[in-house]
Amino acid sequence: MRLCERTAHDLRGMLVRGEVTSREITESVLDQIGKVEEKIGAYLTITPEQALAQADAADARIRAEQGNRCGGQCGGVGRGGDDATGQAPGILGIPVAMKDNICTRGIRTTCGSRMLENFVPPYDATVVKKLRDAGAVIIGKTNMDEFAMGSSTENSAFHITRNPWDCQRVPGGSSGGSAAAVAAGEAIMALGTDTGGSVREPASFCGVVGVKPTYGRVSRYGVVAFGSSLDQVGPLAKDVEDAALLLGVLAGLDGCDSTSVPKPVPNYASALDRGIKGLSIGVPTELFGAGLDPRVRKLVEDGISAMEGRGARTVQVSMPHAEYALAAYYIVATAEASSNLARFDGVRYGHRAAGSEDITSLMKRSRSEGFGAEVKRRIMLGTYALSSGYYEAYYAKAMKARTLLKRDLEAAFEICDVLVSPTVPFLPFKIGEKFDDPLSMYLADVYTTTANLTGVPAISVPCGLSDGLPVGIHLVGRLFDEETLFSAARALEEACGVARMRPPAACGCGDVEEGRNGR
Repeated sequence: MRLCERTAHDLRGMLVRGEVTSREITESVLDQIGKVEEKIGAYLTITPEQALAQADAADARIRAEQGNRCGGQCGGVGRGGDDATGQAPGILGIPVAMKDNICTRGIRTTCGSRMLENFVPPYDATVVKKLRDAGAVIIGKTNMDEFAMGSSTENSAFHITRNPWDCQRVPGGSSGGSAAAVAAGEAIMALGTDTGGSVREPASFCGVVGVKPTYGRVSRYGVVAFGSSLDQVGPLAKDVEDAALLLGVLAGLDGCDSTSVPKPVPNYASALDRGIKGLSIGVPTELFGAGLDPRVRKLVEDGISAMEGRGARTVQVSMPHAEYALAAYYIVATAEASSNLARFDGVRYGHRAAGSEDITSLMKRSRSEGFGAEVKRRIMLGTYALSSGYYEAYYAKAMKARTLLKRDLEAAFEICDVLVSPTVPFLPFKIGEKFDDPLSMYLADVYTTTANLTGVPAISVPCGLSDGLPVGIHLVGRLFDEETLFSAARALEEACGVARMRPPAACGCGDVEEGRNGR
């Protein structure tokens, strides 16, 4: 197996033992990018020179830390040497890709939009600073739906991204570039942002693990806002252990973000192997009804049975207001988007149109030229929902539905520890298939939006393949109880035998790698 196909926890063990260097890992990832990026289109910006410099710095830091741990007696751990303490260096030296709405000092941050095409931030987002401090190697910025609005990564102003499992299909959105990069071996791990399912939905479509943490668990400082009460940064990884490892680095209080919560960050990795014997899994009857593709249903039900085989017990629960989640989400999200994106007017921020005669035409032309169709559609929807005479009819009702959904979850978590459902009701669709039917595309988020409206954590884990395409199971937990989610997800991953799934593009061939799925 090539280095770019390995997991971060596998690679960090190799780094500690001196079997490989961060430069070799980074070169393997860059080599894979050179082989498949033209086909996949996962990136908007690739920073090979900076990445190699960071890798060299990481190698020097590993040698120094290992030398300090052995008191200088071993002279540091060289190739083939042993770790003096058995401690792993976290994500030190591991290549990580970054969704392009996360500010990176000195690296272009476009949000997939012509509006910010030439924006180079003078500062790092808090999550980027944490990764740099941990010694991660930032490999580049990944493609996304413009301003994180979309479910297919077809709404990028620059190019579409293709699904590594079938290049005729979408990778999901809006973090489709990050998910495709991880699946195709173009990054070991990646960051996405999740406003209504934008980490979990592409994770499901690309056969990787995606996490939406509890609201307030991870700082949003330096992340270009879409829906401020919904947005969260989340990890995308090849398996559950990598996702836990990365979230452990990202989580924690940040004084730059007033919504950041001062709660201790558990050791997520230690929760992975505690098992699910006796765990109560709630199955909401409303989420297994009409509109669910039978192929997806079968794999999800098989996954639930596999968890029962590992000692969990299932209970039927009711989410009586689940049918309102999608509508409420699109009112709240578009309302917040219309407010957040008002700043991009060509005067304060963003693209400035040339040849305007006055301030009104300058703003009008700048926004007309800078924003794409989906962003304009959502700004108009949000502005309408907030307008005088319609606020009570739409926005106020959406907020009431949000409260009812919170009560549904509180009632459900009185009788179960985790909720389970499909992540997306259908298989990855073909490029262009839903592009002209936005309402149909919005249905991709039907199972994921409740977690954003209520703030609870959720994770998507691959549970198998149907017709050669990945299917994800969606697990939802109590507020700040990511540990239970990770332990359940780890058990599910092992039971389904999906941790070794690799798409054709990752293998550099047209066939799925042998032994990818034990099902």
